[in-house]
Formats: sequence, C-alpha cells, structure tokens
Amino acid sequence: MTTDPHTRPARFGLVRRLPVEHFADALRADVLKGLTGRPKTLPPKWFYDARGSELFEEITRLPEYYPTRAETEILRARSAAVAGATGARTLVEIGSGSSRKTRLLLDALAAHGTLERYAGLDVSEDALREAGAELCREYPELHVDAVVTDLQTDLVLPPAEHGPRLVAFLGGTLGNLDADERPAFYAGLRRQLADGDALLLGADLVKDPEVLVRAYDDAQGVTAEFNKNVLRVLDRELGADFDPDAFEHRAVWDAAAERIEMRLRARTAQRVELPALNVVTDFDAGEELRTEISVKFRRDGLTAELARGGFAVREWWTDRAGRFALLLAEPA
Repeated sequence: MTTDPHTRPARFGLVRRLPVEHFADALRADVLKGLTGRPKTLPPKWFYDARGSELFEEITRLPEYYPTRAETEILRARSAAVAGATGARTLVEIGSGSSRKTRLLLDALAAHGTLERYAGLDVSEDALREAGAELCREYPELHVDAVVTDLQTDLVLPPAEHGPRLVAFLGGTLGNLDADERPAFYAGLRRQLADGDALLLGADLVKDPEVLVRAYDDAQGVTAEFNKNVLRVLDRELGADFDPDAFEHRAVWDAAAERIEMRLRARTAQRVELPALNVVTDFDAGEELRTEISVKFRRDGLTAELARGGFAVREWWTDRAGRFALLLAEPA
C-alpha cells in the first residue's frame, strides 16, 4: 500500500492494483477490437479523462438529466433506513469518482454509530486522491482507503474483517453493462460478500422514451461535447486523426433492448489513421460508432436477474416521480 503525503497518512491509503501500463494496453485493445468490428463500438470508460469528467459533472446539473437528482432525492430520504438495516462499519463504493452523493450515506452511518471506514474503487487515481483528501478533512475519525482498479476486469473488495460492509454501486452505472456482462458482475461480487454484507444498487427505470432521449441529448449540447471528447482521447493517446466536428452526436432509444445508445455518426465518408495501432479505419457517410449503452430496468426483471446472481432484494425505493430506483439487497 502507498500512502498520500498530502492527506493524513494514518487514515488514508491508496493501492494500485494494476500495472502502470494497464490502461494504455487496455485502451489499445478496446480500440483495436471496437473500430475493426461491425458495428464499430467503444467502451464508455474512455470518456473520462480530465475534460470528460468535467463535462460529465456539468451534465449532472442539466435540467434534462434527471438521474443524479432522482438518486440524490432517494438517498436523502432513505440513507437513515439503509444505515439502520445494515449497521455497516465499512462503506465500499464501486466507481466512486468524486464521492459527492456518498456523503449522505456516510452521514447516516456516522449518525447510526457504526461507521469506521470508507473504501473507494475507481479507475482514476486523481479522482480517488482528491476525494480521499476531502473525506479525511470532513470526517476526522474516518479511515479512507482508495483502490485504483479496472472494475470490469479486477473488482476486488476490501477485506471482510472490517465488516459488515455496505457495497454501493450508484449512478445507474449498472446500465453500462449489457445482458451478457451483468451476470458475471453479480457473480464476481457475490463471491466476495460475507454474511451481514449488503449491496446498495442504483438503477435507472424504463420510462417515456422522449424523457430518456432528452437526458442524453440536451439542448445546450453538453452531452454531444462529452460524447465527441472520446475522439479527442484517441487522438491524444493513440496519435489518431479523428476530427470530432466530422461526427454528430446521437442518442437513440432501442425499444427491444430497453436501452439508450449514444452514437457518433460520420457526417461524410472518411478515413481515420491510428498510428499507435498501425490501423486505418474507414467510415461510410452516415456510419455510426456506438460509444455507450445505458440499459433501463423494470422492477420484476431486475429483481429476477439479481436473484439469479445470488442476491435477495430487501428494499426497493424510488424517487417521487418513479424515475429511478435504489435497491438494498443481501447475499441470498
């Protein structure tokens, strides 16, 4: 474990589980696979360089983007109930980022008298360090652990000795996993949970497609800029020559799969070179590159797939408008 000298070393620890070259190698592999496939795709995790993270924070404040407000509403109303039901000593957050909403849970667990540790798992070391420093300042008695890891390939929870643990996977990020990926996620998580541990899961719900499309295609064009930013990441990291202005942002509701897809559509036929991969990829006019899926859920379906994954849903809460759900589940 390495400690951060800019926070209190006795209470903050950071672990890098992945080799330094992991993310560069993963980017190369994902881009090579995605841009040579049909249809062309990229995983959404490559949105989040420093600029992408700033843009996403801006998205969460847009009037069209309801998920953050809806989930925060539920957390304000139900965090005390979560604390009472779990008595968690450790709060583990998967994909923690800035950990802003997490403070509602930390406050509730502290008021309940059980909170001892917080562990954030994320791909961004910078985000983990910044959040860790803030949490150490705001919660003087809290032990803060940070784990830099790839959540899809290396999801490892902190030891059960600091349990019971409440594992929070918020923000509707579950929806970025398709129907083939979610069972593996559940299984990997379930194997690591002990008796008394619990899962708090945020899930966006199926609703009017017009509401969904607006949430991913705002009038100010912030989401379009966020989507195109992934091309700038490829230009910078792989020496590619994408012209983001040669693509237009699209948000499409797939009714059969009940998911939003974010895509970039080529305005004209074009050829893109990626020297770092020794690859050239051609786009026809109108051809689309899928950059994200965001599955929306129904109560019966999500409860059933969690049951198949080894989880029993004990509580199902929604915001007043019924747009978003927060589930409290335990190992079955």
